[in-house]
Amino acid sequence: MRREPVDIKAMALFLTVAFLAAGVLGALQPATRIPGEVIQLTQFGPALGVGLAALLWPGRVREVLAGPEPDRRGRGVLLLVTAPVIIALSVLAYAVLTGDAHSARPGAPFLLIAVAQLIGACGEEIGWRCFLQPLLRTRLGPLAASVTVGVAWGVWHVQVFARHPVYAGAFITAAVSMSVVMGWALEGVRASRLLLAGGFHALINLGMLLFMDEESGAVLPMVLFGASCLAAAGLWTWRSVGRQGSAGSSAPAKIPPVMDDVR
Repeated sequence: MRREPVDIKAMALFLTVAFLAAGVLGALQPATRIPGEVIQLTQFGPALGVGLAALLWPGRVREVLAGPEPDRRGRGVLLLVTAPVIIALSVLAYAVLTGDAHSARPGAPFLLIAVAQLIGACGEEIGWRCFLQPLLRTRLGPLAASVTVGVAWGVWHVQVFARHPVYAGAFITAAVSMSVVMGWALEGVRASRLLLAGGFHALINLGMLLFMDEESGAVLPMVLFGASCLAAAGLWTWRSVGRQGSAGSSAPAKIPPVMDDVR
């Protein structure tokens, strides 16, 4: 039943593969001629990290992906609503400050983009929110685990560091803040964890694609997006800490074990 050495090795392996695989997949994307607005192949780096961990520690990975006890519901709709609210706040702030509301027409059919974005988002979230977050949650409180995952997730987008430092800082702020939102919303959720995290992630990506021009490297849209995400994270933390204080402690979560592959 010695889980700690396995968990540390699994986390290290996951992060190594997620970073390296994303780099390789990103380099291969131009050869596939798949437009980046449809899907980014780098999004499957975390899924490959989970897959390799599952080959080495199948039982433990199954436990983690199954999620902690108990299986709570009721926050999924609020999480999915939070994504368009973040985009709306960003767009509104941009329009107020510049007098212009940005909108773009994708080059590919929107339905294709929406489906591909959901698949790509799930490729990421099976690693970040369904694997790394539960592993860290067995040792840390929900906020600390979410911030840690958010930092790793933000740094994983290494391409942002080629942008203006303010742009990069705003992106990391957005990544950590979105991780906090998802961390609180998915606390104790099991069965629907991947679809909820992937849905939130995909809605954010679609909103940014349609209404923001941060991909151009413009600093202001990213700063406003980061600020909107930070506001959402603050509200989720205020609401969740209050509920948690009345319901119980933020003790590390227990992941129900399976009987095989316990090392």
